[in-house]
Amino acid sequence: MNRTHATPSPLVLVVEDEPELSDILVAYLQRDNLRTILAANGPDALRQFREHQPAIVLLDIRLPGKDGVDVLKEIRQESDTPVIMTTALADDLDKMLSLRLGADDYVVKPYNPAEVIERVRAVLRRTLRTQQTRQEAPLRIGQIEIDAQGYTARAYDAQENPIALPLTLTEFRILACLAKRPRRCFSRAELIEACLPESDALDRVIDSHLSKLRRKLQDAGCDDLIETVRGIGYRLWRDS
Repeated sequence: MNRTHATPSPLVLVVEDEPELSDILVAYLQRDNLRTILAANGPDALRQFREHQPAIVLLDIRLPGKDGVDVLKEIRQESDTPVIMTTALADDLDKMLSLRLGADDYVVKPYNPAEVIERVRAVLRRTLRTQQTRQEAPLRIGQIEIDAQGYTARAYDAQENPIALPLTLTEFRILACLAKRPRRCFSRAELIEACLPESDALDRVIDSHLSKLRRKLQDAGCDDLIETVRGIGYRLWRDS
């Protein structure tokens, strides 16, 4: 007899040293059909992470044994597993530090547990889309080839000689986003959502990334590949 085995629900590692709060989070997560494991300090969080390989981590910043930011650093050295930081301190410096170190989202206590669950689901959805993108074949648009699986991009000259483009992760995401829909104009807000979804980036941050991306494309011989649409945003013009 053939048996169909259901795919197990995502496993969430909850790292929280306040028992009442961790109990509430676990109850909400399990009610949403998510599996959970708990850790109450930094060293145990890393042990649980390495042993169980969760799909996502809810990580408090202020922890006994090892600070949550240090735990995040070690996780990022080993894995790109999504991490949502939680803290009682609404300090923008703490927030930006966590995001620069690779956190996928950030919530400040006191928070609504239902909102935290929505954040978890949103990050898991984006992670799934990223994994699907990585499985796609390289995309060729005019002179540019984008390998979503390897996170690399290259330009080709008139003789079809490849030139590697030294892009940052954000620059790569922007180029890949534009290339998937050539000639479509993307607003700055759309680019922020697609390429910097968990940051508090302003429009001028996208402008800065686009400026650097354009310079690198020009250095590779791809002049005027990205067009600015005044008052709207940017689009990639495909060579005809």
